[in-house]
Amino acid sequence: MTDLSIILSEIEVKVRKLLDAQRQLIEENRRLASENQAFREEHERLVRTNQELHDNINKTTIANALGNNEEGIIEARKLIKELMKEIDQCVSILNTKE
Repeated sequence: MTDLSIILSEIEVKVRKLLDAQRQLIEENRRLASENQAFREEHERLVRTNQELHDNINKTTIANALGNNEEGIIEARKLIKELMKEIDQCVSILNTKE
């Protein structure tokens, strides 16, 4: 009978350790999920900021090109060609989805 009570005590100790480990993992999972959400929001903010800055660079390049600057005109033409390619790609994607 004492062997049985010793075995049960050992099982009880192991179960408590497992429950503690589970609680710790649950808490860590919650913390990581929260951290992941914060990183996602930061990423979205940075993507928006990057897009705004990219748009500002494009506008500035085009504005400089209109100032009779030969280098600016060449750069603006390159930019316009790139934008046209991007527009064509978007149109082709839209056409394939229909």
